[in-house]
Amino acid sequence: MKKLLTLLALALVLTACQEQTDTSNHSAPEQAARYADVSIVSNATIYTADPNTPKIEAFAYQGDRFIDVGAAASLIEKYPGAANVDLDGATVVPGIIDAHGHLLGLGQSLLNVDLRGTKSVDEIIAKLKVRAESLPEGQWLLGRGWDQNDWDVIKLPSAADLDTAFPDRPVWLERIDSHAGWANSKAMQVSTQDLSGDWQPSGGEIRRDSNSLPTGIFIDNASDLIQSQVPAETDEQLLNALKVAMNKTASVGLTAMHDAGTSLRVWRLLEQLKQQNQLNVRVYAMADGAKEMFDYLCDNGTQIDESALLTARSIKLYSDGALGSRGAALLSDYSDDAGNVGLLIESEDTLTKHASKATNCGLQVNVHAIGDRGNRVTLNVLEAASNGTQNPGRHRIEHSQVVAIEDFQRFKDLQLIASVQPTHATSDMYWAEDRVGNERIKGAYAWQKFADLGVPLALGSDFPVEKPEPLLGFYAAIARQDVKGWPEGGWYPQEGLSREQALHGFTLGAAYSAFQEQQLGSISAGKFADFVVLSKNIMTVPEKEILNTEVLATYINGKAVYSRSE
Repeated sequence: MKKLLTLLALALVLTACQEQTDTSNHSAPEQAARYADVSIVSNATIYTADPNTPKIEAFAYQGDRFIDVGAAASLIEKYPGAANVDLDGATVVPGIIDAHGHLLGLGQSLLNVDLRGTKSVDEIIAKLKVRAESLPEGQWLLGRGWDQNDWDVIKLPSAADLDTAFPDRPVWLERIDSHAGWANSKAMQVSTQDLSGDWQPSGGEIRRDSNSLPTGIFIDNASDLIQSQVPAETDEQLLNALKVAMNKTASVGLTAMHDAGTSLRVWRLLEQLKQQNQLNVRVYAMADGAKEMFDYLCDNGTQIDESALLTARSIKLYSDGALGSRGAALLSDYSDDAGNVGLLIESEDTLTKHASKATNCGLQVNVHAIGDRGNRVTLNVLEAASNGTQNPGRHRIEHSQVVAIEDFQRFKDLQLIASVQPTHATSDMYWAEDRVGNERIKGAYAWQKFADLGVPLALGSDFPVEKPEPLLGFYAAIARQDVKGWPEGGWYPQEGLSREQALHGFTLGAAYSAFQEQQLGSISAGKFADFVVLSKNIMTVPEKEILNTEVLATYINGKAVYSRSE
């Protein structure tokens, strides 16, 4: 391992860039000098995600680009004087791309109270008390990640659960899917509107008790009543959160991510980081709904970055809510909640208006859709917005989670991309069938149905809703089991992906979904030199061993943005 880490460090300092030319007319010393800035990576198991050469012995890169692949001896002979990076038998895959995440949200979740995995209200309160000790009196106490489905007593919490411990400090806790929030009474006192009565906001729900009083749970658009009153963070605080998030993405092997909802303010901060050479993950930004960033792109045109470091050419819209909080829009009642069909966050007409404007602005349209009604509405919207043009725009349905069986073919007919998150299935499998029943579940988390139809798949995590580790997503995609190996044989295993399909979805498939397949997604000559060094061969080890695989190094543009120290 010391040998490997030393050689990785050596490769890190090789930063000069020259173009490759024919060397036949140069003397040996001239050739050696000419290729002194070339690095040849060898003694590794290398998977390229390139269908023409899926597995290779070695590759060469110069500056920020791959320049050659092939046999190690051949490359060493071809590039005399090049640095030989011997990886001591490690495994290499292309730079891993998360096709759906939230970069700022990840940083904020790491800086606020992380409630993922908590098993009870008491455990949450204990975590909050520890954090409160370090905050000024009266400052908002913020957290994210609770999921009542993981608790010993499965029911939504209330403001009363928080009030005894925090009577004088506003508390606001986002559910794991960010489609619901939990407030204490102090937080509800500063709501933008009077919460009394039986009224409900459009596209949201204030949970009320038998006396019509708010319980402290706010679903989807109702969350804005509280969230909008949380004190705004400074640019310095946001920059810090973005940097914390990028440190995390580098450490787990991510070289690129698609930011599913970027505000104009965050876009400006990302531009600043790029200008200062501090952007160490590639960001494909989706404008955050029909807001300022959307108008900016329509007024100024798509922001297509030739370096593929920071690009904006799409919009993120919302059809419905989430399944866990029963906000996902269903065609018929929830199987475990009669009379409830979930929520459309925006009407079909409004969504069509936004999508049509986006296509007229030359933008890709990416729509969040969870429930079968949410997905059907989205299919209608994207069909209407495309207006029968020959250029379908590579539009995407984000999550594509519960789809009516008769609607799968429409994804193919409309040339849509299914952007899915494998760990959502393994997080939701304990209760998802309770929500939708044993018939609708056949069209839920059904990735192989898409693949069989030829619908392109882009894989991601939806971090910080799920952990950002792509190897966990890779495992979930093929095993359809939790980290303990439950259920035996996998949950609806026929919908699992092969390892090759999963690797493609996290690399070339994700790149395609961002129009970047000519620049990213595979170890191929001419593409940017993004790759990840792993401690185990994830393509052949037993499934459970994938979870024990370590990221040894993460490379972007031929430079290590992360290297694991011993």
